Amino acid sequence: MSGKRKRKLKLLSDTITDNRRAVDEGKSENLELQSWADLPAELLELILSRLILADNIRASSVCKRWHSVASDVRIVSQSPWLMYFPKFGDCYEFYDPVQRKTYTLELPELNGSRVCYTKDGWLLLYRPRTHRVFFFNPFTRELIKLPRFEMTYQIVAFSCAPTSPDCVLFTVKHVSPTVVAISTCYPGATEWTTINHPNRLPFVSSIWNKLVFCNGLFYCLSLTGWLGVFDPVECIWNVLAVPPPKCPENFFAKNWWKGKFMTEHGGDILVIYTCCSENPIIFKLDQTLMKWEEMRTLDGVTLFASFLSSHSRTDLIGIMRNNVYFSKVRFYGKRCISFSLDDYRYYPRKQCHDWGEQDPFENIWIEPPKDFSVCM
Repeated sequence: MSGKRKRKLKLLSDTITDNRRAVDEGKSENLELQSWADLPAELLELILSRLILADNIRASSVCKRWHSVASDVRIVSQSPWLMYFPKFGDCYEFYDPVQRKTYTLELPELNGSRVCYTKDGWLLLYRPRTHRVFFFNPFTRELIKLPRFEMTYQIVAFSCAPTSPDCVLFTVKHVSPTVVAISTCYPGATEWTTINHPNRLPFVSSIWNKLVFCNGLFYCLSLTGWLGVFDPVECIWNVLAVPPPKCPENFFAKNWWKGKFMTEHGGDILVIYTCCSENPIIFKLDQTLMKWEEMRTLDGVTLFASFLSSHSRTDLIGIMRNNVYFSKVRFYGKRCISFSLDDYRYYPRKQCHDWGEQDPFENIWIEPPKDFSVCM
């Protein structure tokens, strides 16, 4: 091969090599210029949809594109609504503390009844004149009758929605300081079952007692702050040897036994003590040390307190976290009274907060459906 031809081939080879190098360098530069904002939409949605609410909100501040995707896949828990029971008529109001709106439903099915408890969007109601006990869903209008049962001063709770085969009803009243009568029932039963159980410690039942179902057990806070526990499967009752929560002396004033609330969250039992002249105190039961511990923060959890049943929620909008919402609305339905553990104060200020003076059957927190418009 002539020298001239060799030089041409070498020149062509060098040109191809240079072109390849330029292409590779261009790709490298493009990769270096790419950022997290350039992730494919499908992959970005997959990542952001797996984040908890707090991390989702942080991710939304990266850029406009991430904000748009994060908002689309964000899951925010739904707040309970405050349901009001009128003294006359069949018009029932539902207050949404997030939107600060009030909705109205005509519910003649509830005529002559009083509310006992709520859970999973269901009401448990009692007609004193006929001793009729029944479940009612105000949003679907579904009604489930139960055997008649005379309830005097005791309260009653249930474990889960009555449409579940695991639903159990529970109520307790004291026969003597050392004996209680526990009654249970379930949807489809023909009668209530009542059994007397001895107490190791005094336990006084009252309409002001608090009930909650947690980890397969019913917990009942007595009038004086002792905690009874009932296992509906084993049919075992026990009053825990846990001294009542310690409160300042000024808490034990007028109506001190009335201004208490109890709920559960993540397997923990929480109790709220209130006093008209003081800020609320929240206690959590340490089930290992078997003692009540005061909580300085709820770690982003929101509590909704009403006399007959209270609720807890996570992943609500930021302004509602680490707050206790009480069952009273001020300023013509524009503001629900709440207590912030971040600011350690009530909102709004300068309000009377003697919860012991409130009618326990006036209202109750209830879980609304995802789409309330279908119920209107």
